[in-house]
Amino acid sequence: MRTIQNQTFDEERALYGSNDILVKDCSFDGPADGESAFKECKNVEVAHGFFNLRYPFWHDHNLTIRDSEMTEHCRAALWYSDHISIRNTKLHGIKALRECADVIMTGCDVNSPEFGWSVHNMEMKDCTAESEYFMMRSTGLHFTNVRMKGKYSFQYIENSIFENCIFDTKDAFWHAKNVTVRNSIVKGEYLAWYCENVTFENCKIIGTQPLCYCKGLKLIHCEMIGCDLAFERSEVEATITTPVLSIKNPLSGHITVPEVGEIIRDLEEAKGTVQVQKPGAGGICACA
Repeated sequence: MRTIQNQTFDEERALYGSNDILVKDCSFDGPADGESAFKECKNVEVAHGFFNLRYPFWHDHNLTIRDSEMTEHCRAALWYSDHISIRNTKLHGIKALRECADVIMTGCDVNSPEFGWSVHNMEMKDCTAESEYFMMRSTGLHFTNVRMKGKYSFQYIENSIFENCIFDTKDAFWHAKNVTVRNSIVKGEYLAWYCENVTFENCKIIGTQPLCYCKGLKLIHCEMIGCDLAFERSEVEATITTPVLSIKNPLSGHITVPEVGEIIRDLEEAKGTVQVQKPGAGGICACA
Protein backbone atom coordinates (compact mmCIF):
# COMPACT_ATOMS: atom_id res chain seq x y z
CA MET A 1 0.00 0.00 0.00
CA ARG A 2 1.12 3.54 -0.77
CA THR A 3 0.97 5.78 2.32
CA ILE A 4 -0.22 9.38 2.26
CA GLN A 5 0.37 11.13 5.59
CA ASN A 6 0.04 14.53 7.27
CA GLN A 7 -1.45 16.36 4.30
CA THR A 8 -4.42 18.67 3.76
CA PHE A 9 -6.60 18.41 0.64
CA ASP A 10 -9.29 20.86 -0.44
CA GLU A 11 -9.37 20.46 -4.22
CA GLU A 12 -12.09 18.71 -6.23
CA ARG A 13 -11.70 14.89 -6.39
CA ALA A 14 -8.38 15.09 -4.56
CA LEU A 15 -7.67 11.33 -4.62
CA TYR A 16 -10.10 10.29 -7.32
CA GLY A 17 -9.69 6.73 -8.60
CA SER A 18 -6.92 5.80 -6.17
CA ASN A 19 -6.23 2.15 -5.35
CA ASP A 20 -4.34 0.48 -2.52
CA ILE A 21 -3.66 3.54 -0.38
CA LEU A 22 -3.31 4.20 3.36
CA VAL A 23 -4.25 7.78 4.26
CA LYS A 24 -3.06 8.76 7.76
CA ASP A 25 -3.50 11.97 9.74
CA CYS A 26 -4.87 13.89 6.77
CA SER A 27 -7.50 16.66 6.59
CA PHE A 28 -10.01 17.25 3.84
CA ASP A 29 -10.81 20.89 4.36
CA GLY A 30 -9.93 24.31 2.98
CA PRO A 31 -10.90 27.30 0.83
CA ALA A 32 -11.14 25.44 -2.49
CA ASP A 33 -14.15 23.62 -0.99
CA GLY A 34 -13.68 20.62 -3.27
CA GLU A 35 -16.00 17.61 -3.31
CA SER A 36 -15.69 13.84 -3.81
CA ALA A 37 -12.18 13.32 -2.44
CA PHE A 38 -12.18 9.49 -2.69
CA LYS A 39 -14.66 8.90 -5.50
CA GLU A 40 -14.26 5.65 -7.50
CA CYS A 41 -11.51 4.24 -5.25
CA LYS A 42 -10.59 0.67 -4.25
CA ASN A 43 -8.75 -0.82 -1.27
CA VAL A 44 -8.50 2.34 0.80
CA GLU A 45 -7.70 2.67 4.50
CA VAL A 46 -8.18 5.98 6.30
CA ALA A 47 -6.82 6.50 9.82
CA HIS A 48 -7.21 9.64 11.95
CA GLY A 49 -8.83 11.56 9.12
CA PHE A 50 -10.72 14.86 9.37
CA PHE A 51 -13.47 15.45 6.82
CA ASN A 52 -15.11 18.86 6.48
CA LEU A 53 -16.06 18.69 2.79
CA ARG A 54 -18.91 17.02 0.91
CA TYR A 55 -19.35 13.57 -0.67
CA PRO A 56 -15.93 12.05 0.17
CA PHE A 57 -16.66 8.32 -0.36
CA TRP A 58 -18.83 7.57 -3.40
CA HIS A 59 -18.58 4.40 -5.51
CA ASP A 60 -15.79 2.96 -3.36
CA HIS A 61 -14.95 -0.72 -2.78
CA ASN A 62 -13.09 -2.24 0.16
CA LEU A 63 -12.94 0.78 2.41
CA THR A 64 -11.73 1.04 6.02
CA ILE A 65 -12.21 4.19 8.09
CA ARG A 66 -11.00 4.34 11.69
CA ASP A 67 -10.51 6.92 14.42
CA SER A 68 -11.79 9.69 12.19
CA GLU A 69 -14.26 12.58 12.17
CA MET A 70 -16.81 13.67 9.61
CA THR A 71 -18.24 17.08 10.56
CA GLU A 72 -21.72 18.45 9.95
CA HIS A 73 -20.39 19.94 6.69
CA CYS A 74 -19.41 16.49 5.44
CA ARG A 75 -22.80 15.71 3.95
CA ALA A 76 -23.67 12.51 2.07
CA ALA A 77 -20.32 11.01 3.08
CA LEU A 78 -20.74 7.39 1.88
CA TRP A 79 -22.95 6.50 -1.08
CA TYR A 80 -22.96 3.59 -3.54
CA SER A 81 -20.05 1.85 -1.82
CA ASP A 82 -19.48 -1.68 -0.51
CA HIS A 83 -17.35 -3.78 1.82
CA ILE A 84 -16.93 -0.99 4.34
CA SER A 85 -15.52 -1.05 7.88
CA ILE A 86 -15.96 2.03 10.08
CA ARG A 87 -14.49 2.03 13.60
CA ASN A 88 -14.39 4.64 16.36
CA THR A 89 -15.50 7.39 14.03
CA LYS A 90 -17.87 10.37 14.24
CA LEU A 91 -20.35 10.66 11.37
CA HIS A 92 -22.07 14.02 11.89
CA GLY A 93 -23.15 15.06 8.39
CA ILE A 94 -26.64 14.61 6.96
CA LYS A 95 -27.33 11.52 4.81
CA ALA A 96 -24.09 9.84 5.80
CA LEU A 97 -24.75 6.35 4.42
CA ARG A 98 -26.88 5.55 1.36
CA GLU A 99 -27.19 2.67 -1.09
CA CYS A 100 -24.22 0.84 0.46
CA ALA A 101 -23.66 -2.87 1.11
CA ASP A 102 -21.66 -5.12 3.44
CA VAL A 103 -20.99 -2.55 6.14
CA ILE A 104 -19.54 -3.06 9.64
CA MET A 105 -19.66 -0.19 12.15
CA THR A 106 -18.15 -0.47 15.64
CA GLY A 107 -17.80 2.15 18.36
CA CYS A 108 -19.12 4.99 16.20
CA ASP A 109 -21.10 8.12 17.01
CA VAL A 110 -23.73 8.98 14.40
CA ASN A 111 -25.54 12.33 14.33
CA SER A 112 -26.98 12.31 10.85
CA PRO A 113 -30.55 12.91 9.66
CA GLU A 114 -31.68 10.45 6.98
CA PHE A 115 -28.84 8.07 7.77
CA GLY A 116 -28.55 4.59 6.28
CA TRP A 117 -31.18 4.55 3.52
CA SER A 118 -31.27 1.45 1.32
CA VAL A 119 -28.29 -0.21 2.98
CA HIS A 120 -27.93 -3.99 2.60
CA ASN A 121 -26.12 -6.30 5.04
CA MET A 122 -24.93 -4.08 7.83
CA GLU A 123 -23.61 -4.85 11.32
CA MET A 124 -23.60 -2.11 13.93
CA LYS A 125 -22.16 -2.73 17.40
CA ASP A 126 -21.51 -0.51 20.42
CA CYS A 127 -22.63 2.64 18.63
CA THR A 128 -24.77 5.69 19.41
CA ALA A 129 -27.02 7.38 16.87
CA GLU A 130 -29.26 10.41 16.57
CA SER A 131 -31.24 10.66 13.37
CA GLU A 132 -34.56 11.06 11.59
CA TYR A 133 -35.71 8.39 9.12
CA PHE A 134 -32.81 6.23 10.33
CA MET A 135 -32.06 3.14 8.18
CA MET A 136 -35.15 3.48 5.98
CA ARG A 137 -35.67 0.70 3.39
CA SER A 138 -32.58 -1.23 4.51
CA THR A 139 -32.23 -5.01 4.73
CA GLY A 140 -30.06 -7.54 6.55
CA LEU A 141 -29.30 -5.37 9.58
CA HIS A 142 -27.77 -6.84 12.76
CA PHE A 143 -27.47 -4.29 15.55
CA THR A 144 -25.99 -5.07 18.98
CA ASN A 145 -25.76 -2.63 21.89
CA VAL A 146 -26.85 0.37 19.86
CA ARG A 147 -28.43 3.45 21.48
CA MET A 148 -30.55 5.44 19.07
CA LYS A 149 -32.64 8.61 19.49
CA GLY A 150 -34.79 10.23 16.83
CA LYS A 151 -37.97 9.89 14.80
CA TYR A 152 -39.33 7.62 12.07
CA SER A 153 -36.59 5.00 12.36
CA PHE A 154 -36.34 1.55 10.71
CA GLN A 155 -39.26 2.15 8.35
CA TYR A 156 -39.68 -0.45 5.59
CA ILE A 157 -36.68 -2.50 6.77
CA GLU A 158 -36.56 -6.27 6.19
CA ASN A 159 -34.77 -9.38 7.48
CA SER A 160 -33.06 -7.78 10.46
CA ILE A 161 -32.09 -8.52 14.08
CA PHE A 162 -31.64 -6.11 17.00
CA GLU A 163 -30.18 -7.22 20.34
CA ASN A 164 -29.50 -5.40 23.61
CA CYS A 165 -30.41 -2.03 22.12
CA ILE A 166 -32.10 1.10 23.45
CA PHE A 167 -34.27 2.99 20.98
CA ASP A 168 -36.01 6.25 21.90
CA THR A 169 -37.80 6.86 18.64
CA LYS A 170 -41.26 7.77 17.42
CA ASP A 171 -42.97 5.80 14.64
CA ALA A 172 -40.30 3.08 14.60
CA PHE A 173 -40.47 -0.10 12.51
CA TRP A 174 -43.43 0.97 10.36
CA HIS A 175 -43.96 -1.51 7.50
CA ALA A 176 -41.00 -3.60 8.75
CA LYS A 177 -40.90 -7.25 7.63
CA ASN A 178 -39.19 -10.30 9.13
CA VAL A 179 -37.57 -8.52 12.06
CA THR A 180 -36.60 -9.73 15.56
CA VAL A 181 -35.91 -7.40 18.49
CA ARG A 182 -34.45 -9.07 21.62
CA ASN A 183 -33.55 -7.89 25.12
CA SER A 184 -34.10 -4.27 24.16
CA ILE A 185 -35.95 -1.13 25.22
CA VAL A 186 -38.13 0.55 22.61
CA LYS A 187 -39.64 3.87 23.65
CA GLY A 188 -41.87 6.04 21.49
CA GLU A 189 -45.32 6.63 20.10
CA TYR A 190 -47.02 4.44 17.48
CA LEU A 191 -44.55 1.58 17.42
CA ALA A 192 -44.40 -0.77 14.42
CA TRP A 193 -47.68 -0.05 12.68
CA TYR A 194 -48.31 -2.07 9.51
CA CYS A 195 -45.39 -4.41 10.22
CA GLU A 196 -45.29 -8.07 9.16
CA ASN A 197 -43.64 -11.03 10.91
CA VAL A 198 -42.02 -8.92 13.61
CA THR A 199 -41.08 -10.46 16.98
CA PHE A 200 -40.26 -8.66 20.23
CA GLU A 201 -38.62 -10.99 22.79
CA ASN A 202 -37.80 -9.99 26.37
CA CYS A 203 -38.28 -6.34 25.49
CA LYS A 204 -39.62 -3.28 27.29
CA ILE A 205 -42.07 -1.34 25.11
CA ILE A 206 -42.96 2.19 26.22
CA GLY A 207 -45.46 4.59 24.67
CA THR A 208 -48.95 5.17 23.34
CA GLN A 209 -50.80 3.17 20.66
CA PRO A 210 -48.21 0.54 19.82
CA LEU A 211 -48.39 -2.37 17.40
CA CYS A 212 -51.46 -1.64 15.29
CA TYR A 213 -52.44 -3.05 11.88
CA CYS A 214 -49.75 -5.75 12.19
CA LYS A 215 -49.58 -9.21 10.60
CA GLY A 216 -47.75 -12.14 12.19
CA LEU A 217 -46.81 -10.10 15.25
CA LYS A 218 -45.28 -11.87 18.28
CA LEU A 219 -44.44 -10.61 21.76
CA ILE A 220 -42.57 -13.07 23.98
CA HIS A 221 -42.25 -12.20 27.67
CA CYS A 222 -42.38 -8.44 27.12
CA GLU A 223 -43.13 -5.49 29.38
CA MET A 224 -45.48 -2.76 28.17
CA ILE A 225 -45.31 0.60 29.98
CA GLY A 226 -47.73 3.45 29.34
CA CYS A 227 -49.28 1.54 26.44
CA ASP A 228 -52.88 2.32 25.55
CA LEU A 229 -55.03 1.41 22.53
CA ALA A 230 -52.57 -1.35 21.76
CA PHE A 231 -52.86 -4.01 19.01
CA GLU A 232 -55.67 -2.35 17.03
CA ARG A 233 -56.52 -4.54 14.02
CA SER A 234 -53.42 -6.68 14.54
CA GLU A 235 -52.85 -10.40 14.10
CA VAL A 236 -50.92 -11.07 17.30
CA GLU A 237 -49.63 -13.73 19.69
CA ALA A 238 -48.41 -12.02 22.85
CA THR A 239 -47.31 -12.83 26.39
CA ILE A 240 -47.05 -9.61 28.38
CA THR A 241 -45.67 -9.43 31.92
CA THR A 242 -46.95 -5.99 32.98
CA PRO A 243 -50.36 -4.29 33.06
CA VAL A 244 -51.55 -2.67 29.84
CA LEU A 245 -53.66 0.51 29.93
CA SER A 246 -55.97 -0.55 27.12
CA ILE A 247 -56.21 -3.03 24.26
CA LYS A 248 -58.35 -2.22 21.23
CA ASN A 249 -59.83 -4.56 18.65
CA PRO A 250 -57.09 -7.18 18.14
CA LEU A 251 -58.03 -8.79 14.85
CA SER A 252 -56.90 -12.34 15.65
CA GLY A 253 -54.63 -14.36 17.93
CA HIS A 254 -54.13 -14.45 21.68
CA ILE A 255 -52.88 -11.89 24.18
CA THR A 256 -51.99 -12.93 27.73
CA VAL A 257 -51.58 -10.10 30.23
CA PRO A 258 -51.58 -9.85 34.07
CA GLU A 259 -53.90 -6.85 34.06
CA VAL A 260 -55.58 -4.56 31.54
CA GLY A 261 -57.35 -1.30 32.27
CA GLU A 262 -59.80 -1.53 29.36
CA ILE A 263 -60.56 -3.89 26.50
CA ILE A 264 -62.27 -2.03 23.68
CA ARG A 265 -64.48 -4.09 21.37
CA ASP A 266 -66.32 -2.02 18.79
CA LEU A 267 -65.35 -3.90 15.63
CA GLU A 268 -67.23 -7.06 14.75
CA GLU A 269 -64.38 -8.73 12.90
CA ALA A 270 -61.92 -8.24 15.79
CA LYS A 271 -61.80 -11.82 17.15
CA GLY A 272 -58.45 -11.82 18.99
CA THR A 273 -58.68 -13.02 22.58
CA VAL A 274 -57.32 -11.27 25.67
CA GLN A 275 -56.55 -13.50 28.65
CA VAL A 276 -55.97 -11.85 32.02
CA GLN A 277 -53.75 -14.08 34.13
CA LYS A 278 -52.55 -12.63 37.40
CA PRO A 279 -49.13 -13.85 38.61
CA GLY A 280 -49.49 -16.62 41.15
CA ALA A 281 -53.20 -17.01 40.50
CA GLY A 282 -52.70 -20.50 39.18
CA GLY A 283 -54.76 -19.96 36.08
CA ILE A 284 -56.53 -17.59 33.77
CA CYS A 285 -58.81 -15.21 35.64
CA ALA A 286 -60.69 -13.77 32.70
CA CYS A 287 -60.93 -14.01 28.96
CA ALA A 288 -62.38 -11.39 26.66
